[in-house]
Amino acid sequence: MELHQQYPVRLRINGQDRSFDVQSWVSLLDLLRERAGLTGTKKGCDHGQCGACTVLVGGKRINSCLTLAVMHDGHEVTTVEGLADGERLHPLQRAFIDHDAFQCGYCTPGQLCSAAGLIAEGQAGNRDEVRELMSGNLCRCGAYPQIADAVCEVLGLAQAPAGAKAAP
Repeated sequence: MELHQQYPVRLRINGQDRSFDVQSWVSLLDLLRERAGLTGTKKGCDHGQCGACTVLVGGKRINSCLTLAVMHDGHEVTTVEGLADGERLHPLQRAFIDHDAFQCGYCTPGQLCSAAGLIAEGQAGNRDEVRELMSGNLCRCGAYPQIADAVCEVLGLAQAPAGAKAAP
């Protein structure tokens, strides 16, 4: 076996068909950032613990640092760059702005992709479920309340008034 053997990988990334030749050990994250030039997807921990690298594959959210590019040959991948429709922001992007749901912005691409996947899954019926289902995405700045507000707005869930205590 040749040490630097390359394998063809075809992906539909953000609606565009792309082809790459990659070694078997190249992560989907590294392919997206280094080969496809889509640097919106962030490399945080590189161990699947922070969620900064979250993208959608076939509409499902995954940590792109934990999966090999060759495993996704023929799949559809959506990164944060693919959420907007041209100049028109995705409703989540607009809600993140309206709720000031980012501070340093490093986790924001992963948060947005995770939230888009969460919405597609249709399992969040209240704020606590949103928080639980988004718990794999860390924010060092502590913008969790604003992130939850933004996701709840897009889901059409009622917001608890600021300073209100949750019912026991």
